[in-house]
Amino acid sequence: MKILACTEPGTLVYGEKEAPIVQPGESLIQIKRIGICGTDLHAFEGTQPFFSYPRILGHELSGELVAPNGAEGFEKGEAVTFIPYFNCGHCIGCRSGKPNCCTSIKVCGVHIDGGMVEYLAVPSYSLVHGEGLSYDELALVEPLAIGAHGVRRAAVQPGEYVLVIGAGPIGLGTMEFARIAGGKVIAMDMNEGRLAFCKDKLKVYDIINVTDDDVMAKLNEITNGDMPTVVIDCTGSQRAINNGFQYMAHGARYVLVGLQKGDICFSHPEFHKREATLMSSRNATRADFEHVIASMKKGLVDPVNYITHRVQFDEVASAFKSWLDPATGVIKAMVELPNG
Repeated sequence: MKILACTEPGTLVYGEKEAPIVQPGESLIQIKRIGICGTDLHAFEGTQPFFSYPRILGHELSGELVAPNGAEGFEKGEAVTFIPYFNCGHCIGCRSGKPNCCTSIKVCGVHIDGGMVEYLAVPSYSLVHGEGLSYDELALVEPLAIGAHGVRRAAVQPGEYVLVIGAGPIGLGTMEFARIAGGKVIAMDMNEGRLAFCKDKLKVYDIINVTDDDVMAKLNEITNGDMPTVVIDCTGSQRAINNGFQYMAHGARYVLVGLQKGDICFSHPEFHKREATLMSSRNATRADFEHVIASMKKGLVDPVNYITHRVQFDEVASAFKSWLDPATGVIKAMVELPNG
């Protein structure tokens, strides 16, 4: 089968390898769609933590189940996606109901080779039914589940102001699920095109451009002087994360969905006097995947909104670098395989 590997930062190379031989407890998927996410882009740049080269990228995936291999309740030929965070099942994280932060987690396309291939073997326990959704929609369940998990971590309540910093694909999904939870969403970014997307496609009308606006004054105005009770960072930018602490209301929760390599730095007195809560949000759980799929089926989320670029598998290597340039206007690039 044909594969595409990131051999070093800035280099993608096509190659051939044997199709996987399915082992006990595994199922085989013929890949139909690959969504390109920030993790892939950061790996290409060389800025992705938990990463080594060479690596086959790709974890936003959907396809046809060609060998269920005894996976209970699944049938050959059905459309599926899967939860691409493979956990051990017995560590403290797994025993605590947090397989998304298993101590020995293997994320598909990060710690182990991912889905930029024609066929992929995955643990059968990771399979997720397609529920009648299209391959495009199923490939977008995972990134939306990341946002849904962050919102669940924040325990967003109806009527409270939720500031989402970063209007990339993960941030946009976070805004959607904060809205679904009843939050009053404020979008913050420096890219005017993405802020316009928030208004036009997601109907998020409170927006802040960090390069043009007096951020503190604008937040005070929007929240009637209270400031947001939930702040969620989806940038993975050290500067943005550190700046986010000053935006919190007293009693606020700050959730870090974005990830960067450096240290977090903030004023302890300012944080302490707010009796604030800081937490991270890593990956997602099956409950989040199910919430996303149910929301799609109810029409609460239209995932196809996010697809701005579409390429064939043979075009990925030549197009990939351009997706790092904000001028291309990419929100979500979707890769189609010839068999799809």
